[in-house]
Amino acid sequence: MKKAIALTLAGAMALSLAACGGSASVAASESTAQSGAAESTATGAIEDVTLTMWGAEEDQDLLRQISDKFIEENKDKVNLTINIGVQSESECKDTVLNDPEAAADVYAFADDQLNQLVAAGALQEIPAEMNLEDVKTRNSPASVDAATIDGKLYAYPLTADNGYFMFYDSSFYTEEDVKSLDTMLEKAAAAGKKVSMDLANGWYLYSFYAGAGLELGLNEDGVTNFCNWNEAPGADVTQAIIDIAKNPGFVSLKDESFTGELKAGNLVAGVNGTWRANDAAEVWGDNYAACKLPTYTLNGEQVQMASFSGFKLIGVNRHSKNVGWAMMLADYVTNEENETLRFEMRGQGPSNLKALENAASPALTAVVAQSEFASLQRVGNNFWTPAESLGSILAKGNAEGKDTQALVDEAVAGITAPVA
Repeated sequence: MKKAIALTLAGAMALSLAACGGSASVAASESTAQSGAAESTATGAIEDVTLTMWGAEEDQDLLRQISDKFIEENKDKVNLTINIGVQSESECKDTVLNDPEAAADVYAFADDQLNQLVAAGALQEIPAEMNLEDVKTRNSPASVDAATIDGKLYAYPLTADNGYFMFYDSSFYTEEDVKSLDTMLEKAAAAGKKVSMDLANGWYLYSFYAGAGLELGLNEDGVTNFCNWNEAPGADVTQAIIDIAKNPGFVSLKDESFTGELKAGNLVAGVNGTWRANDAAEVWGDNYAACKLPTYTLNGEQVQMASFSGFKLIGVNRHSKNVGWAMMLADYVTNEENETLRFEMRGQGPSNLKALENAASPALTAVVAQSEFASLQRVGNNFWTPAESLGSILAKGNAEGKDTQALVDEAVAGITAPVA
């Protein structure tokens, strides 16, 4: 019975591909594969299917465990081989778009990459025949929205915690201390310790300008940006960031350097995401804590730092030779059981509502607290380089003493520039 259901689903998948605009070659190859599978069933043989799945380096053991169980559960239907490859979710789009046909059958990526992957024909829409309604109802509405374009679902929600917040050592800071960045920096400096945040990264730099009420986003063309960081109080925000960078209790660290400095005992707090939760828990033990981002001083007043919120998604390559089985694998990776396993092994917050009910950690509590001040990340490619350039100057304390209005004017010109 299970075999018949699997073949019916995969056959429906082939028809759906043709109906919803999938390439003729993909639909034809899927139909051929399922015809062969049906014939194999009649003769007692089992077809061979090989899939490649990409995920973060830190997820390799998790994905291998999930894949091996998927293979075992389907061994009476298909002879599956699943190869697991390393691919950062944050850079997945660039790798996939370099050669979509050579990309993995199934791959994880950050939700802000969805538009470009769909526009390039690198993602297969999830049709009604492939558990569409179940996917929509079992996941949080926000995660489903993040995977949807024009009413069509193009990926399976994987996590609902792709944001950032403040980690801290509770033996060093009180809950009252971590409400104010000023207080945190003062105490860190007095003890010869540091609070970390990657200023030379637009993802984090956004916190200060958005917190001050300034705007950044994607225009209706889906490619270019609007940004008013150079309007009041943008220049003052820029100066506030410079002052923070110059504080002896602060250090601007790239994400990959965060763990090293943490383990070296140099950090008492840092802005980062759930992917560093296990590192913080390992170093600080029972003193590991997390909270929403603090306030910072802007023109003598306390301003709540904002943030980007986001989701990790897992999609199926439209060019896969085995789209039906790839869909079933992606669906399996994101079910309640496996999102619970992901939380247990990686500390990542489930998008699956039932899995989320049983997930509790300081990091997820902080994500929820910060969500009130977070916005979904939707920016064009022209944002990142100018923001990084601005952030790099500010992280060094504006060593050349350039006028703050000129700094932010230059950044906004680059962020809002037309796309060639």
